[in-house]
Amino acid sequence: MTSAMTAHLFAITCDATQPVRLGRFWSGLLGRDMVEDPRDGVLVLPGADPELRLRFVPSDQPKVVQNRMHFDLTSSSLEDQRQTVARALELGARHADIGQGPEIDHVVLADPEGNEFCVIEPGNNFLAGCGFVGALACDGSQAVGYFWSAALGWPLVWDQDEETAIQSPHGGTKITWGGPPHMPNGGRDRVRFDLAPGGGVDWQVEVDRLLSLGATRVDADQDGTGRLVLADPDGQEFSLRTSR
Repeated sequence: MTSAMTAHLFAITCDATQPVRLGRFWSGLLGRDMVEDPRDGVLVLPGADPELRLRFVPSDQPKVVQNRMHFDLTSSSLEDQRQTVARALELGARHADIGQGPEIDHVVLADPEGNEFCVIEPGNNFLAGCGFVGALACDGSQAVGYFWSAALGWPLVWDQDEETAIQSPHGGTKITWGGPPHMPNGGRDRVRFDLAPGGGVDWQVEVDRLLSLGATRVDADQDGTGRLVLADPDGQEFSLRTSR
């Protein structure tokens, strides 16, 4: 079980020029409720444990490079895959070319603000039992997989050829890192982790723990929304909330 001493993953946060529109897209695609975030933007809530909460926050910065994180959605059959793609396109997605080639069986799409995601073909054993959002696939090193395993208290469920994956002790979406070659860092990442301290844990103690694991401070002070911005060992930004 995840220790109360470790941070928990509050949300996967995504910058958006129109957060409400993007929240509506993802709530419609995933079949989940959307609510206002009392701090900023909107939240797409988990339908059940242990699904991940999604958070969309306002930003005036346009998307210019491929995201270093994307969701892999699962399919139970070819017809199920086709229906998911059709529903996504109806909600405002489009087909995306990231150099995947015609021989692949998964479908690469982009949401209304260009954030890439994949609809995976049926029969993918690695994602079996992970739910509709099978994986959050990340560009990153083996070391960063180890960092996040320790930071969240989630066990490694894959560690081979510099590729790593972690999963909550309760199951659900796997978070994966593909190893080299790594994408160029396009500046602030539009999609990132939003953490909160574990129950009863002093906020500064949690900051110190993350720094001891290999994180670095990006913003010396909170950004005005009750968060401290840090970076993981690959330099990808994430935030720690002052409280739940």
